[in-house]
Amino acid sequence: MTDYSITDRERATEPLQPDKSLGELFGELTSEVGELFRKEVELAQTEARSELKQAGAGVGMLVGAGVGALLALSMLSMALAWWLDKELDRGLSFALVGVLWAIIAAVLAARGKKQAAEVKPLPETVQTLKEDAQWVKAQKS
Repeated sequence: MTDYSITDRERATEPLQPDKSLGELFGELTSEVGELFRKEVELAQTEARSELKQAGAGVGMLVGAGVGALLALSMLSMALAWWLDKELDRGLSFALVGVLWAIIAAVLAARGKKQAAEVKPLPETVQTLKEDAQWVKAQKS
């Protein structure tokens, strides 16, 4: 059993702001929580805009690179199939190239899914929301 001194017990029951009524204290708490919520929403919007703008520019460049790569892969795949056609049947040559690209696509899809699952969206906002929840709990007690 913990032995508290008289001063600790008295301090625990003394109000932190004795000059304010209960209504004023609840009014302040409501106002502060509302302000806190508005600032959190503003932070999330600012963080999301910044990340989306940066991601948008990157996606645009990746789309351009993807179109160029698709055209190059199409030409190289046709060349490989025609090269294989010298030793194999033409249909089999094109089928082998198709299977090769299906395997590559499956590997890339699996790696992409794994990497996408590791993304942590809005890390600062999540952290400050946790801190705010702790602050609100501290204000209630």
